Amino acid sequence: MKKCVFAGTFDPFTVGHLDTVEKSLKVFDETVVAVSENKKKACLFSAKERKEMIEAVFAEQKRVKVVVWDGVIADLLKKESTPFYVRGVRNAVDFEYETNDFYASRDLDETMITLYFPAEKQDLYISSTLVKNCIAFQKPFDRYVPEAVARYLQKRLGAGK
Repeated sequence: MKKCVFAGTFDPFTVGHLDTVEKSLKVFDETVVAVSENKKKACLFSAKERKEMIEAVFAEQKRVKVVVWDGVIADLLKKESTPFYVRGVRNAVDFEYETNDFYASRDLDETMITLYFPAEKQDLYISSTLVKNCIAFQKPFDRYVPEAVARYLQKRLGAGK
């Protein structure tokens, strides 16, 4: 069985993240979505909440496993017994960041193979930051997140439409 890891903060999970997972499932038998505990970011949602949102999105998809991870990607790849790390990229800035991260991670695990999936044209500007700004200013956000995430956020925040 071939599987990959797709890690991120996912604060919250967007339609762009969903697109990356869907693309990865066309290549791999299983995708491990790792909710990162990024100590550099002040998250709006706890890791547990972010995991719950993503699990709601993939409730019917048995080929997606959601985990919380507080460590380096090289260690998670070893734990999951796969060299494949999937990244979604929207633009040159994302590509440069991901490539730098790849080389740093590759120093820790020379077997690591990173695959970049470009964002779809209509999703190039969508980010978790955009969704958080919509929440902060009480503006609609449901076009930017999967339906299950929109329901979760509306229930949790009493907002969104």
